[in-house]
Amino acid sequence: MSLDPALRSRIESLLHSNRVVLFMKGQPGMPQCGFSAKAVGALDGLGVDYAHVNVLADPEIREGIKAYGDWPTIPQLYIDGELVGGSDIILQMAESGELSQALGLPVPDRTPPAITITPAAVEMLRGALADAPGASLALSIDAQFQPNFQLAPTDPGAIAAESNGLRVQFDLASARRADGITIDWVDDIRGRGLAIDNPNAPRPVQELSPRDADDQVKAGKLTLVDVRPADERAQAAVAAPFSTLDGEGRAQLEALPKDTPLAFLCHRGGRSLQAAEHFRGLGFTEVYNVTGGIDAWSDEVDGSVPKY
Repeated sequence: MSLDPALRSRIESLLHSNRVVLFMKGQPGMPQCGFSAKAVGALDGLGVDYAHVNVLADPEIREGIKAYGDWPTIPQLYIDGELVGGSDIILQMAESGELSQALGLPVPDRTPPAITITPAAVEMLRGALADAPGASLALSIDAQFQPNFQLAPTDPGAIAAESNGLRVQFDLASARRADGITIDWVDDIRGRGLAIDNPNAPRPVQELSPRDADDQVKAGKLTLVDVRPADERAQAAVAAPFSTLDGEGRAQLEALPKDTPLAFLCHRGGRSLQAAEHFRGLGFTEVYNVTGGIDAWSDEVDGSVPKY
């Protein structure tokens, strides 16, 4: 397709304004296709800063970028205005170290992770491998620390670790996220299957009472985030410093150090839990949900806060 000059100018402006640009489906924190998720995982695994364009929110760009670089699929990665390629190429370059070189980053650490596989897990996994000659167990761990086991062709050049005689292959980003994990086989209240204890994963969202949240905010030990829209905050707001997700608020919060304690507040606790899970997924290690929301705050902290 021919590219409209105004659209070409838009794309070139994006590329000139940002050294690294990923055209993708969705947002880095919530990709809307598996290929975009893989590209995000590779970039996040290298710790590189990059701009992104959600093509689902901009149909003109979605079609225009395909014509601009003569590349038919999404995602697409550009560095210094030059097309690198799609998800397969991004992953291959990340694994080989070429992507780090193109970005001016140090050569990635390919040290195998230290892992422990319990005898019970080894027994079950050997049974699966017996039905797949020439295969190895591959474990990927995404940016939200969700594990995914697969049987994959044995790759002598892959990052691999052994425990109790069982070999496990990792991609570059997963190898770093897997350091120190224990793989077990469980058959209890959690269900029946493989279970991973990963010391690198962010702690689950924790409940925090309104009273404790108020005390910690006033002591300067906690950032309180009211996730409600402005019209709800106008009806009832806490008498303590708080941030919002309005405007640039979300981006400013996401740019904070990952060890910043964050507590999320809404009307009764539902929307705030969703927001807390989002920030936990971004790697924040101390994330709280204020139990009961603004209604509970009125009951437990400040009776002058209206209920609605």
